Amino acid sequence: MAYPYPLVIFDLDGTLVDSAGDIAEALNRTLEDWQLPRVPEATVLTWIGDGVRRLVEQAFTAAHSDIDLDRVMPGFMRHYEECLLRSPRLFDGVVPALQALRERDVVMAICTNKPSALVAPLLAHLGVQDFFALVLGGDSLPERKPSGVPLRHIAEAFKVAPAAALMVGDSITDYRAAVDAGMPVALVRYGYPRGLDLDTVDAVAVVDDLRELIAPIR
Repeated sequence: MAYPYPLVIFDLDGTLVDSAGDIAEALNRTLEDWQLPRVPEATVLTWIGDGVRRLVEQAFTAAHSDIDLDRVMPGFMRHYEECLLRSPRLFDGVVPALQALRERDVVMAICTNKPSALVAPLLAHLGVQDFFALVLGGDSLPERKPSGVPLRHIAEAFKVAPAAALMVGDSITDYRAAVDAGMPVALVRYGYPRGLDLDTVDAVAVVDDLRELIAPIR
């Protein structure tokens, strides 16, 4: 059975990969470097999605610190790389969903705000790198999500109209990027929505497991 979207673009953290614990640990090690208190993982979840600099900025603002972020970021990136493969896991249903889409000749790509240098090692560690024809990180282009530019860039690379592709994400950042790109969006309930109301959002599907995307969707 043909799939209604010839191109499906996935977010990474919170959509394909449960990496919150590793991101939180990297952030907390950075806070400790500057004699600031650690924060709960649940709090870090509310900050993930807009890129690493924004993540660190929110943490240091919450700690009432005015330390120059340019001084902080090198240490954070060192911790982020050290923690990258600490305990990430694919969410349930990810591999079967990717396999089913590949069997239907769907082209798959990733659009994440994670630094591009850290995406390939993570995908390789999890054994899913071969599913994706193109991967964009948060520093691959001048603009990142919630701008629609990365999504339109991917669609153009495969000569697919944005309206004919599907974005799959978990957060308000993904949703806004899809809207800006003029691209249909499906959302997962298990990720890091950061204020996005999944019960009222205008999406083609809101799922608890990516395998639900293989069933007919409107």
